[in-house]
Amino acid sequence: MRPSPPTTAFTLLELLIAVSIFAVVLGAITTVFYSAMRLRNKTAARFDELLPIHHAVTLIQRDLTGLVAPGGTFSSSFKTAALSGGQGEQNATVFCTATAPVDDTSPFSELQKISYYLDGNAGPTGGRDLLRAVTRNLLPPTTATSEKQLLLGNVRTLAFTYYNGSTWADTWDTTTQTNLPLAIKLQLNLAPPDATRPAPPTLELVVPLLVTARTNQTATAGGQP
Repeated sequence: MRPSPPTTAFTLLELLIAVSIFAVVLGAITTVFYSAMRLRNKTAARFDELLPIHHAVTLIQRDLTGLVAPGGTFSSSFKTAALSGGQGEQNATVFCTATAPVDDTSPFSELQKISYYLDGNAGPTGGRDLLRAVTRNLLPPTTATSEKQLLLGNVRTLAFTYYNGSTWADTWDTTTQTNLPLAIKLQLNLAPPDATRPAPPTLELVVPLLVTARTNQTATAGGQP
């Protein structure tokens, strides 16, 4: 009778070593996975916070870039109250811009009157709502109601300043000034999400104006009209 070959198997010590190594590798993988998940959630939350801000700033920049010089039939004056960007529509920055959507169902052209202002009661950290009032019907008499759009919440201050070629002015009114500013600066201060977090840094945007206001006066040459 031939002897049976010797059987080979893992010893108890080898099994314990293998299980220990597997546990260490699994723990490292779990740590890396949950760290990646926390980073993803933090990044997604930050993106959700910045997306409305980016949308609001982009919309304001587009409106200012498409500013229409005042003086025409469908273009009102460009003016701000003493408290530019203050609370309430009476303190709004008002101007006409050529950024309205045009489609087959819209009865108006691309011209629209825009007002930016803060409104609402201040929140726990002092923030209010940033509103954009839009008027599409510019036909006289101008009794059309404006459509109010909520752009951003928790805004502490909104300020527009205007470059006249040498300094930045706090207000501008084409009913008393014949020219437009050379550039407009937007400064947006947001309130912190809660009392335990610091306030975000001030957002600043400078938009140069490439339009000029003209009068209807006829130039004279040599003393002849």
